[in-house]
Amino acid sequence: MPALVEPTAPRATRSSEMFRALTHRNFRLFWTGAFLSNIGTWMQTVAQGWLVLQLTDSAFWLGVDGFAATSPGLVLTLLGGVYADRIDRKRLLIFTQAGAGLTALVLALLIFTGVVGDAGDVWIILIASFITGCCFSLASPSYQAITIDLVGREDLTNAIALNSTQFQLSRVVGPALAGVGFQLFGLAGCFFVNGLSFVAIIIALSLVRFESADGTTVVPRPLGERQTMWRDLTNGFRYVWSRPRVFLLLLLSAVSSLFGAPYMTLMPIFTRDILGLGETGLSVMMGTAGAGSFVSALMLTFLGNLRRKGLFVLGGSFAFGVCVIGFALSRSVPLSLAMLFGIGFAIVCSVAVTNMLLQELVTDEMRGRVMSMFMLSFIGAFPIGNFIAGVAARRFGAPHTLASGGLIIALFIIYVAIRNPRLRKLN
Repeated sequence: MPALVEPTAPRATRSSEMFRALTHRNFRLFWTGAFLSNIGTWMQTVAQGWLVLQLTDSAFWLGVDGFAATSPGLVLTLLGGVYADRIDRKRLLIFTQAGAGLTALVLALLIFTGVVGDAGDVWIILIASFITGCCFSLASPSYQAITIDLVGREDLTNAIALNSTQFQLSRVVGPALAGVGFQLFGLAGCFFVNGLSFVAIIIALSLVRFESADGTTVVPRPLGERQTMWRDLTNGFRYVWSRPRVFLLLLLSAVSSLFGAPYMTLMPIFTRDILGLGETGLSVMMGTAGAGSFVSALMLTFLGNLRRKGLFVLGGSFAFGVCVIGFALSRSVPLSLAMLFGIGFAIVCSVAVTNMLLQELVTDEMRGRVMSMFMLSFIGAFPIGNFIAGVAARRFGAPHTLASGGLIIALFIIYVAIRNPRLRKLN
């Protein structure tokens, strides 16, 4: 990569390259709008978990709500990936973000007016979670794929890293603002703020202009034939199955998500029943995990194209499992916060570097389909893990359930690391 400054100032080169993608007007608009919208999303995530716990007093219903929010990804993520390659990504994103924002505003109004106020009303929250999950599942592949349209191929890697950084930073800011919001305008206010935050990304997308080299507006791609769409998906699955290292990376992502990601769903139980904290404590705990993720994303953005990526993925996944175990067994607030920071740091190390490896290992013609499967391996395992964790937590307790999940992750990583030296040696 060519230097951006004179060779006599290498530190300035590294620093300036960290934010190079932000020199593109379209990307600045998108990055800012997405950041503001993600802050609102994390505010509602904290508020909704606490609301479900207040209404039902049940880890099971927390798991069901997590399942409702993430289950659409099992079907719609791959479909969204095909749409991302075949129709106008910008228009799809605007429609899905508008749908998610409207759902949040309706739910806020129902909470504020008391329509949602006891355990029998939890079904309303589940429906809202499902609708929002459908919107996000359809939008996620386009969210990833539109990046190259915003910055071009040369700055794509930097743009991906900066997108990861803004998302992880929103995980810190959103829960912190939720804690303030609980005190100022209650739970309903957090839902209102989230609904309004979608206006930011809709306006940003509306201001984005895609133009070809001759200055004309780019015409959206046609949808194409349905038979071709399904044949492309089938070929993508065959491609992954025939490449062991690609398959293993997707499997590692799925296992970490299935057995570790429910820590977020069960967080209200640990906050209230184990650590004896209130809703503000939940905001602090969620924000601490977000802080770990943000520091990890920022470190990876600074390091750029690091070496020994295979060991980085395995080490990050193993550390994630260990930290999940530590959090599950902790009865101390400081130790729990330390484990949460480690959870956030480790999982971003693993997932982000897995993303880099997949981009390097696959061919250009299969890149979109493989990345769609990567998203499915991580996001698609959420609903199954959330539901299993909710059922198991009601029977065996949240600490034992989560600790068992962390142990499964750690043991699986050890097995993969021993049996697959080619994966360890990936650079």
